Amino acid sequence: MKKLLLLAVTVLVFISCSSGDDATKQDDIAIISTEFGEMHVLLYDQTPIHKDNFIKLANEGFYDSTTFHRVIQGFMIQGGDPNSKDDNPMNDGQGGPGYTLEAEFDNQLVHKKGAIAAARLGDQQNPERRSSGSQFYIVHGRPVQSIELDQMQAQRNELARQDMIRKYVQAPEQQELLSKLQTFMQSNMVDSVEAAISEIEPIATEGFVPTTYTPTQVDLYNDIGGAPFLDGNYTVFGEVILGLDIIDSIAVQETGQADRPLEEIPMTVRVETMDKSDIEQTYGYTYDQ
Repeated sequence: MKKLLLLAVTVLVFISCSSGDDATKQDDIAIISTEFGEMHVLLYDQTPIHKDNFIKLANEGFYDSTTFHRVIQGFMIQGGDPNSKDDNPMNDGQGGPGYTLEAEFDNQLVHKKGAIAAARLGDQQNPERRSSGSQFYIVHGRPVQSIELDQMQAQRNELARQDMIRKYVQAPEQQELLSKLQTFMQSNMVDSVEAAISEIEPIATEGFVPTTYTPTQVDLYNDIGGAPFLDGNYTVFGEVILGLDIIDSIAVQETGQADRPLEEIPMTVRVETMDKSDIEQTYGYTYDQ
């Protein structure tokens, strides 16, 4: 009896482990079909909220017959708004599924050409930088030289430091400090404001780690281009691994008011689950080790 019990437990453990291994060996490819051709998008495991949501909407047919309603050559093509299905072009860009998503920022996921990312409202309306529940954009971009990339990176780090200081000053426990700064500003005492900020800066920015681009990311921006000024501000959740030329074809379409294409560019979206080994073989894609 003990031997049978041991055998049963062993089989259960083996099945459990095997199932987990199979799951990690597969991945999801979203196929966005347009009149110009198909874009095959690998959805990132690093952004599970956005990945699962995109798959859910695609499987429900949510994206079918929506259009790329905003197109800017050298920047991006944007779609996924259910409002783009109706006959009113004035409401394009304002729709969604009725919810937003928590941001999932990852410094390893950048806005290279072909990156797919979630659209969102601006910081003033949306300080948490939550993503639209359905609208997305695909980066067209342009080549970015290393010196320009360094400048953008320095600016991004400085803005991040300033944001930490702002949050520190606006914290409830810093009400006295905030009142003092407001008094200085109302009295146009700029030197006093700068002195007060300099005093609290080391505390407010404690633990700050500046972001840096890896050599691979630098090479990507140099070679195929992208939109690095968006990094750290919008959630990147996938990349086009087949059909970069389709982005080119859509990006050059003639547009009118609000960068809306004069001729509608509808899409359908479906998702296929494939073994990672098949993805590597089919698309020439290499997973990071």
